[in-house]
Amino acid sequence: MSLAPGNALKADEGLLTPPSPDTLKETGLSLGELSGLILKFLYTRGSMLGLDLSRGICLPFKIIEEGLAFLKSDKCLDVVGGDLIGRVSYKFQLTDLGRTRAQETMKVCGYVGPAPVPLAEYVKQTYKQAVTNLPIDQDALRESFAHLVVSEDLFLAVGPAILSGKSIFIYGPPGTGKTSIASSIGDFMNKKGGDIFVPYAFTFEGNIITIYDPAIHVLAADPVEETPKNEQDAAIRRLLNANAYDPRWVRIRRPVVITGGELSLAMLEPRYSPETNYYQGPLHVKANGGIFLVDDFGRQLCSPKELLNRWIVPLESRVDFLNLASGQKFMVPFEQLTIFSTNMDPKGLVDDAFLRRMRHKLEIGAPKRDIYEKIFKSYCKKQKMEFCPEAVDYLFEQFYNRGRTVRASDCRDLLETVSSICRFRSIPVHLTRELMVEAAKSFIGEFV
Repeated sequence: MSLAPGNALKADEGLLTPPSPDTLKETGLSLGELSGLILKFLYTRGSMLGLDLSRGICLPFKIIEEGLAFLKSDKCLDVVGGDLIGRVSYKFQLTDLGRTRAQETMKVCGYVGPAPVPLAEYVKQTYKQAVTNLPIDQDALRESFAHLVVSEDLFLAVGPAILSGKSIFIYGPPGTGKTSIASSIGDFMNKKGGDIFVPYAFTFEGNIITIYDPAIHVLAADPVEETPKNEQDAAIRRLLNANAYDPRWVRIRRPVVITGGELSLAMLEPRYSPETNYYQGPLHVKANGGIFLVDDFGRQLCSPKELLNRWIVPLESRVDFLNLASGQKFMVPFEQLTIFSTNMDPKGLVDDAFLRRMRHKLEIGAPKRDIYEKIFKSYCKKQKMEFCPEAVDYLFEQFYNRGRTVRASDCRDLLETVSSICRFRSIPVHLTRELMVEAAKSFIGEFV
């Protein structure tokens, strides 16, 4: 299968929706695969209406009906009731033979859910909505950074980095705001980058790999052109294939996946469950179309060299090779904005070959005093305190001018400590030099 990037999805473009299939052939499923899914639904949930089967399998009833007719002729199910509005309202249940077949099917693969899409369709849709060359609105980007105090030079460097869709390497001392900047990029992508579609699952050589993850993917609005009267009306229209997108796909905001020291090489491969005999897609695949942030790079469960060797080809070619438990390999798009953030010395972490693949390198240094005071004032406002210049003077006299790195995060941590002291003493939350001395003694101690 050939993988080639396509056009990026524009933020306001609503024409790249996966079309709803009209026939079983257009679903990419065989009659046997559809019938097996019906058997598993009826086995795990008992008797069901035709409409409910369509809702569960996420295919129009006219397609589901082919599998029902086949199973009925094969004496695997019976019709046990129904209304006068048509076969969609018939109630179906398994026969003894059907239950035996269902048990056999469950042993092969225990997946019970929306019908998977073919891998080729997943690849095609992913490239249609790639992050590469995504239009950037400067005002919208500034809005996502409004809660931060950043220099104009840094802001002007971030914009092109996002627009390129290439990898970003953010480095600098601890507490300088690297994670906050990366998270703000994610916030922009999630809220202003336009919606995309991900499948509940895709299939490759009979293997099912799930993609949609409600813990990661944030649902977007239903793109049906005409507003349905209610949720049930919308569901029925989708299932009856009335001017709708393929319900096997979920419309989401561009995803933001953040991982830190817990990342291991195993998390970059499909996770196989021997109990159910299907796979869960890896984190970076779930991030396709959005952002994958590796925070605290260099502190993962695998060495930096191992992680970079694993990703050196994907970062260059924008495709990745995944391994199944059977030893089979297949290609998927590597179409996300990948961000590495570290407070360790880059020269001790990576070699020149890797740095060459990092298209954008952003050094976040210690803030100068004027920037530090702006950050300090913003946190005073959040804590509902009056700004106290003497408190800042004390911090520079006692710590920063004596060797402690100026950290933007100190503003938050110290002021939260001051707030805690005030609340413990049942006095109004306020800031003085004396309270800052006490907070610094608790937070910084003798460490500089």
